Amino acid sequence: MSSRSAGVSLAFSQVGHGFSHLLTLLFPTIVLALEREWGLSYDHLLPLALAASILFGLGALPAGWLGDRWSAAGMMVIFFLGTGVSTVLTGFARTPLELALGMAATGLFASIYHPVGIAWLVRNARNRGKALGLNGVVGSIGVAAAPLVAGVLTDTISWRAAFIIPGVACTVTGLAMLALMRRGSMMDTASDLKPDPKASRDDVIRAFIVLSLTMIASGLLYQCLSLAMPKVFAERAGELLGTGAAGVGLAVSMIYLVSGACTYVGGYLADRYPNKVIYLVTFLLQVPVCMLAAVAAGLPVIAVAATLAILQTLNLPSESMLLARYTPERWRATAFGAKFVLSIGVSAASVPLIAWIYGATGGFVWLYYAMAAMAGIAALACLSLPGGRDAVTARAPEKAVAAAD
Repeated sequence: MSSRSAGVSLAFSQVGHGFSHLLTLLFPTIVLALEREWGLSYDHLLPLALAASILFGLGALPAGWLGDRWSAAGMMVIFFLGTGVSTVLTGFARTPLELALGMAATGLFASIYHPVGIAWLVRNARNRGKALGLNGVVGSIGVAAAPLVAGVLTDTISWRAAFIIPGVACTVTGLAMLALMRRGSMMDTASDLKPDPKASRDDVIRAFIVLSLTMIASGLLYQCLSLAMPKVFAERAGELLGTGAAGVGLAVSMIYLVSGACTYVGGYLADRYPNKVIYLVTFLLQVPVCMLAAVAAGLPVIAVAATLAILQTLNLPSESMLLARYTPERWRATAFGAKFVLSIGVSAASVPLIAWIYGATGGFVWLYYAMAAMAGIAALACLSLPGGRDAVTARAPEKAVAAAD
């Protein structure tokens, strides 16, 4: 495969990561306007996103299998077109059921990205940590842009425009990718640009068991933070941010922009230090920060939410590199699909969890206590991961080539 094709593939993989998060995280901010327009309470509206969250995770496994067995590039075209069109259609919903169905379709098509797009990126990257870090930055920009885009479009036009306009942008990107494929400017490849040394069978089994648990924890922690944050800020920092959706959206966006930059730092560290250590420390530090988030209000609640977002994104390159390191090439997209079934599909439980806690207590204190427990369990599990000398040695050839370049 030519370096030009690899570069174009990496570019579309990065952009796809941004859209996958942008389009699936519009609703947590839009819901603030729907409370007023439809006259329904937050704990009744939020579960409308449940099917979308479930499909966003469960669809990853068959999508990854198709990426391995059919075409990664073809699946990415389907991702862009399907996610974009579904989001546009969601903007025309007239009832809660139609809104839920539209978001469910968006979640299903968006589920293609993480197993296929990240495996595609790993296959085309010379320096995986750097590429994964940059990919995390773009994904975090998507996360950061979602509440801002949703808030501004909702306040200035309508909540419908907040779905339709981003959906059109995603669809146009898919059409551009399809055109480049037909011209031969981008193509699939069956092997890594820079393969890793083969891992032992025992290490593969041990990593699979531990990562299954930690990835579930990662998904739950991320979903709980991102879904609850707009409502938490509206209730605890309303005097600072104002009463409209735009102020809350801007605050959430700035947090994810800052944390996105830290994902690149995470990639830098992942190329140079044992991934196990980075992964463990980022989980461990979330425990006391979640405890602080349970009681913080005003400016402090914004600060602790930012710290949690940074820690959660800082460990993503290490997590992806651990999974790639202990997965055979021919099954990598399927493995990433399994990862996101666990980290995103299972984390759909965060939707009813948040709604139940809020409905029962009228707040989010116990949600953050639950998050602290999740992070603590994940940190303990990390101690059993393969690591140490193996983690450093596995990247020695990559460093040598990078130095030669």
